[in-house]
Amino acid sequence: MLEGAKSMGAGAATIASAGAAVGIGNVFSSLIHSVARNPSLAKQLFGYAILGFALTEAIASFAPMMACVFSLYLRV
Repeated sequence: MLEGAKSMGAGAATIASAGAAVGIGNVFSSLIHSVARNPSLAKQLFGYAILGFALTEAIASFAPMMACVFSLYLRV
């Protein structure tokens, strides 16, 4: 029973990868729309997009870590 719960927890933690992919897509989609509206701000907007990408990717990096914690370190 405990092994199944750990596997379900690890699987649920890895679903965050799909959410991160959607978030990164939204960041760069917004960048393209913003540059299309105001091309003179392209450099500044690109800096903001890279910051958004980094923060989204940082959140996504917690998913494999939590999957490892659930599957390897939870011993009862």
